[in-house]
Amino acid sequence: MNISKQPFGHTAEGTPVDLYTLVNDHGMEVNITNYGGIIVSLLVPDRHGEMADVVLGFETFTPYLDRHPFFGAVVGRYANRIAGGKFSLNGVEYSLAQNNGPNHLHGGLKGFDKAVWQVEQFSGENEVGLNLTYLSPDGEEGYPGALTARVVYTLNNDQALKIDYFATTDQDTILNLTNHTYFNLAGTGDILDHVVTLNADRFTPIDQTLIPTGELRNVKSTPMDFTQPVAIGARIDQDDEQLRYAQGYDHNWVLNHPEGTLGLAAAVYEPTTGRVLEVYTTQPGVQFYTGNFLNGAFTGKKGITYHQRTGFCLETQHFPNSPNQPNFPSVVLRPGQQYAQTTVFRFSTR
Repeated sequence: MNISKQPFGHTAEGTPVDLYTLVNDHGMEVNITNYGGIIVSLLVPDRHGEMADVVLGFETFTPYLDRHPFFGAVVGRYANRIAGGKFSLNGVEYSLAQNNGPNHLHGGLKGFDKAVWQVEQFSGENEVGLNLTYLSPDGEEGYPGALTARVVYTLNNDQALKIDYFATTDQDTILNLTNHTYFNLAGTGDILDHVVTLNADRFTPIDQTLIPTGELRNVKSTPMDFTQPVAIGARIDQDDEQLRYAQGYDHNWVLNHPEGTLGLAAAVYEPTTGRVLEVYTTQPGVQFYTGNFLNGAFTGKKGITYHQRTGFCLETQHFPNSPNQPNFPSVVLRPGQQYAQTTVFRFSTR
C-alpha cells in the first residue's frame, strides 16, 4: 500500500492545493485533492484485470475552480436542496443562497466543495488514508454556529473506499454531508445499461422544483422500484410525472436498514466490464441521480465530453429539505453532540 502527494495548483486567492494518491496492494488507486475533498480519479479493475478510471472529473486543477456540477466533491453544510433557501431553528428563521432556482443547493455559493481542507495522511497494515479537516465559521453561507468538520478517506485491501464524516458545533445548527462523485463503471459511454439495485421500498416524491412533498411513497408499481436489479435505461424515459420533473432519476430513496447502522444501500453492475459497485451507509437515505443536467458543457479526462447520463451519483444523505419537514429524520446538530456517518464504496467483478 502506498500514499503520496504532489502539487495540484492554486486557488484564485493563491492558496496551494495538493493531490494525494492512495494505492492498495491490488493496484486500486484513488486520487483526492484537498480542494473540496474532491475524488479526482478512481482506478479499479474489470473482470479481466484491466484498470479504468470510473469517476467523472478533470485531469487538471483549473477546471475545478470554475462552476461545475460538484464532480467528486464533499458537499455541505447541507447536501441537496432546502426549499426557498429558508429554514427555522429554535424559532429563528435563517436565509440561505437560492442557487438552484428558488431553492438552496449543496451548501450555497461557496460550500464545502470549494473549501481548502487541512490534511493529515495515515497508513496501516491494510489501509492508507487521509484525514481532512475544515472549520466553517459561524454565519458562513448563512448557517448558524462555528462547525468543525472532519472527513476521513480510507482505502483498504478489500477494494473499498470508506468515507467517515464527523462534525461538532458550538451552537445549534443543521448538517447534512455527502460525497458527490459521478460514477461510470464502464469508464466511458453512457450509464443506461448499468444495472441498479436499491435497498429501499420507499422514496420521497418531489414537486416541480425537485423539493420533496413530504410523502414517503412506496416504489411498488412505479419506475422508482429498484428492489430488484433493473437497468437504468429500462424505464428512465417513461411518461411518469416524477421522471418528467427531474428529467430522469434525481430522487431520494428511503433506505430499509435502521438509521445509524451500516447497511447496504445500493449495488450497481456494469455488464460489459463486469465491474460491481456496492454502497454501504449509516445514513437514512440515498439520492440516486442519473446526470440529467449534464449537457455537454464540460470536457473531462481524456477529452471526453460529459453529456446527459454519462455518470450517476449515489449520494448517501439525510433527506432533502429535512429542516422544513418535521416528519423527516432530524438534521439538527447541537453543542456536545458529534455528527458521525459512514459510507463505503466497495468494488468487485463478476
